[in-house]
Amino acid sequence: MALITVRQLTKEYVRTKAVQGRFGTLRTLFTREKERTLAVDHIDFSIDEGEVVGYLGPNGAGKSTTIKLLTGVLWPTSGTVEVAGPGGPVVPWRDRQNLARRIGVVFGQRSQLWWDLPLIESFTLVAALYDVPAPRYTSNLARLRKLLELDPFLHTPVRQLSLGQRMRGDLAAALLYDPPLLYLDEPTVGLDVLAKETVRGFVDESNRSGRTTVLLTTHDLADVERLCRRILLIDHGRVLYDGAVDGLVARFAPYQEVLVRLDGDQPDGDRLDLGGFVGEREHDGRWRFRVGRDEPVHRLLAAAGDGWQIRELSVVESNLESVVKELYRERRDG
Repeated sequence: MALITVRQLTKEYVRTKAVQGRFGTLRTLFTREKERTLAVDHIDFSIDEGEVVGYLGPNGAGKSTTIKLLTGVLWPTSGTVEVAGPGGPVVPWRDRQNLARRIGVVFGQRSQLWWDLPLIESFTLVAALYDVPAPRYTSNLARLRKLLELDPFLHTPVRQLSLGQRMRGDLAAALLYDPPLLYLDEPTVGLDVLAKETVRGFVDESNRSGRTTVLLTTHDLADVERLCRRILLIDHGRVLYDGAVDGLVARFAPYQEVLVRLDGDQPDGDRLDLGGFVGEREHDGRWRFRVGRDEPVHRLLAAAGDGWQIRELSVVESNLESVVKELYRERRDG
């Protein structure tokens, strides 16, 4: 069942700026000109209950604007969003009170915790705001304390917490009232390796055991590879790809790269043709060839053996990060 349904969602920002102009020969006047930016451009997607979906894109692609529309912070220029739940679907910007009980939100750069209060008191206030019954609060808090290892700093004021500790506190607060849908915006930004793995492990466990649906925006593709089975790739406000992580790699990088270092005198120029395999010279003197994923590498070795001696060879499999970088590079160059 679709928990989020997005149809033709569009957000246009209009900025008014002063433009200098001439009036006759004696006076200089300033006129005002409107500059329009289409941040989200007629996007469609739906997210089913229980999914963990990565929402990816470069800076300025429209990710943050989309999240603000989904959480009701912004009104769209056109289109609609519906979030399913008890009593029927709600439109985020029209019914933020009902929406708030259906979603948890964690922003990596901003906290929903009370800065000067001990962490446990922030949890108490969240429970009161969302009318969490006492037995449910006690049960949920016990589970979150264990999963996120909160006890060592549970009574510490939030302002004294490290970034990793605060993030764990924010995650606990976001799930304390059992929302079926969790929005995570850069949840591992600035965290060390151990803190990142704690956050990822918690999100994965919450999805598997609690069936929490997660929409994750991040620049750390390790988050996506660890947590997501589906990704939405966005650029210039439009969805470029919607599907499985493996499908993106297969679609945009149907090859493996082979790095070869030759013995002896090197060929002239920056390109080398070995029996139909064309390699490009790297800055370190090696040659980079692209070989189809289903094509045996030994064919390249055999072709090289006709005239060159290979001293070193390594195969570089395309991963999600390399594919996304290549895709955006091609769009910029094109």
